[in-house]
Amino acid sequence: MKDQLQNRLTDLRNEYAAGTKALEDLQRRQDELRSTLLRISGAIQVLEEMLHPETGSEG
Repeated sequence: MKDQLQNRLTDLRNEYAAGTKALEDLQRRQDELRSTLLRISGAIQVLEEMLHPETGSEG
């Protein structure tokens, strides 16, 4: 019985470690995607301003 409990504890610890790593990977990927979207958004804004300069700031 004690061996079964020890095995289950080991399995759960391994699953917990794997889940933690997966969460960290997802968070890193989310940060990368957010950065990519920010760059794309900036590029879109620049191109829109170049195509339609009359809608930009006038001065």
